[in-house]
Amino acid sequence: MSVSDFAVPVIFVFVLIYALCRKTDVFAEFTKGVKEGLHTVYDIFPALFTLVLSVGMFRASGGLALISALLSPVTNFLGFPSEVTPLVIMRPFSGSGSVAIFESVLGQTGADSFAGRVASVILGSSETTFYVIAVYFAATKVRRTRHALPAALAGDVTLWVLSGLIVGLWFY
Repeated sequence: MSVSDFAVPVIFVFVLIYALCRKTDVFAEFTKGVKEGLHTVYDIFPALFTLVLSVGMFRASGGLALISALLSPVTNFLGFPSEVTPLVIMRPFSGSGSVAIFESVLGQTGADSFAGRVASVILGSSETTFYVIAVYFAATKVRRTRHALPAALAGDVTLWVLSGLIVGLWFY
């Protein structure tokens, strides 16, 4: 047994004791929190559903493979591994989709290959840009995203270019 095995129960008991000392109705506060959480889910569900459905349709239609093929002259010129291009395209949209692509890159090329290392850097250093914007801005009811999307996409492109360059300089 380790300390982490006891962390959640200890926190739970601490919250209960603290609430009892403050004479707080724990059940009422808990149900209030659940109600607020359900309202949040109700607010963000349309954006989340649309994004998940669109990503699934894009992958199933062959759009990902088509864009990867169209970008191959650029990636070849830059010395970027072509196996990682689908990950670069998918990462801003879907975390689970990009993890599936990441696993296939590692399965094809190996974890210690140039492509595997670049894919690891991209997966560990990037964010699901459109997912975050869709979900968080919907949850906070922000309608004017202004510079958020261009700034986030500029960061994604910078990461894409630098991941190949830095992995190449560091390991090869």
